[in-house]
Amino acid sequence: MSKEKTPALSRAIATRVSQIYPDLDPDILTTKIIEAFWPEGTHRRKRGRKPGNALWSQTDALLITYGNSIVDGVHKPLDLLNDFLRRYLKGVVDGVHILPFFPFTSDDGFAVTDYMAVNPQLGDWPDINRIASQFKLMSDLVLNHVSSQGTWFNAYRQGQAPYDRFFFEADPSDDLSMVVRPRTTPLLQKVDTKDGPRHVWCTFSHDQIDLDFRNPEVLLEFLRIIRTHIDNGVQIIRLDAVAFLWKEVGSPSIHLPQTHAIVKLIRLLCDYAIEPIVLLTETNVPKAENLSYFGKRDEAHVIYNFPLPPLILHALLSGSAEYLDKWQRSMPPAPLGCAYLNFTASHDGIGMRPAEGLLSSEDQAAMIRAVESAGGLVSMRALPDGGEAPYELNTTYFAALGQTFDGPDEYHLERFLCSQTIVMSLEGIPAFYIHSMLATPNVSEAVVRRGMNRAINRHRWDYGALQALLADDSTVHSKVLNGLKQRLTIRQKQSAFHPNATQFTVNTGDARVFGIWRQSLDRNQSIFALHNVSKDTVTLPVSTLNIIADEDWRDLLSGDVIPDDDIVLGPYQCRWISNAGH
Repeated sequence: MSKEKTPALSRAIATRVSQIYPDLDPDILTTKIIEAFWPEGTHRRKRGRKPGNALWSQTDALLITYGNSIVDGVHKPLDLLNDFLRRYLKGVVDGVHILPFFPFTSDDGFAVTDYMAVNPQLGDWPDINRIASQFKLMSDLVLNHVSSQGTWFNAYRQGQAPYDRFFFEADPSDDLSMVVRPRTTPLLQKVDTKDGPRHVWCTFSHDQIDLDFRNPEVLLEFLRIIRTHIDNGVQIIRLDAVAFLWKEVGSPSIHLPQTHAIVKLIRLLCDYAIEPIVLLTETNVPKAENLSYFGKRDEAHVIYNFPLPPLILHALLSGSAEYLDKWQRSMPPAPLGCAYLNFTASHDGIGMRPAEGLLSSEDQAAMIRAVESAGGLVSMRALPDGGEAPYELNTTYFAALGQTFDGPDEYHLERFLCSQTIVMSLEGIPAFYIHSMLATPNVSEAVVRRGMNRAINRHRWDYGALQALLADDSTVHSKVLNGLKQRLTIRQKQSAFHPNATQFTVNTGDARVFGIWRQSLDRNQSIFALHNVSKDTVTLPVSTLNIIADEDWRDLLSGDVIPDDDIVLGPYQCRWISNAGH
């Protein structure tokens, strides 16, 4: 560790430690935390990085993918992913979120057995390093739970220190009625240990045993894991399911103050890291709860914009952006030093919890009917009163937009491209699931074969077959990938699309058109992003927009010069109307 003293850092860590572990000596634990995050031979900044907007720009866009979303039965999947990134996406996306690439036992990687190793079925650390050398790499810190079959839990059952205190235990007689659950499986699981039967807490599944962060040794171990990931080129740390981190019997056990304090501690360490580290929290919850993870610019750098997937889907299925527009008007800009991660699809389904209070039960039911009609599924969650509610829609986003509430039509491709263009237009950093970029259909047979709804959205492409499809300009896969690449290439040249550039919702006067105004940080460029979410041709008077006189305004997507009277948008057409585009 660097020999110079950093009193400011030590004091700041001690403050966080006192909030998390008030009964422990803060100075002793502070020393252990510094040694865990900055082991011998590593160095840290003398001063913490101040909140600012220099960690990202309009050139940033992320691909979300599993390490084995592309296979060929011969080469290592991580090598194939590297080839795909360089061959098809270099210069278009500059970052990649590789979903858990560690050894695991279930949940497609989210039941980790070893956080310090790469799953040998994917490759090894040098393969990760090669990708990280050319793209900003995001890794998952699955810090709420570990595999029931991993070393840690086996040691716990055998009573071996320190793992004998690593897992959260409760009693079936405890009052657990308030606990917020994302699943319908029983919360507690009875297991045999050296010291007799115990009941361990399982937020997600019985193969995913929740850790007990009341034991600071658990926190210290995860700080060592973060350091290993940073040393292997990871620049974005995704805190998976972090909202459930701290548990207390008799409480909802979600978003507890100690959870926020731990996120603040990790952010503090990242701000003192020499490496430019971005902290992302994954909290698939309603708006106010999600926004709370910005803290006071001292928690997550970036949070997921979780309401986007269901709201954009509803707008395009219904042909009305009423709810999307209403929600966007109520959204605050991200604080200085923070940003939103905008997306429509991920490895999970389309979360319905973020739509609570935004879409009526009737609207949600209509979405469920449309998605099921297109071959999708719905997963439920348990409610405290014993009932159930929709938790997520399981479908590829491309398949979900195959029709509207009125049924199938000829605008599937245009409708889907519109959905992804909205993501590109909004304040924040855009992210795209690989199966959105490749227009992957629902894979229903995988649901049957693997016995899980989410398998419908986790296809593994044969690389040779995929390349043949992408080489054929007539395929929907080629059309979608090339269409998204074209728009992303245009987008990254526009300063008005900086993740923190000014944003206002435009009152278009027509619910069929979702409009936002973006202005660059230096105020030199304005972009009016208009998105027709309907199959109708819509005409808007130019006076709808606050277009500055005596400047040339052009649609960056079509190249059209904007006339003085009306702006016409064809079915699902998007326009980026700018005064200073490239």
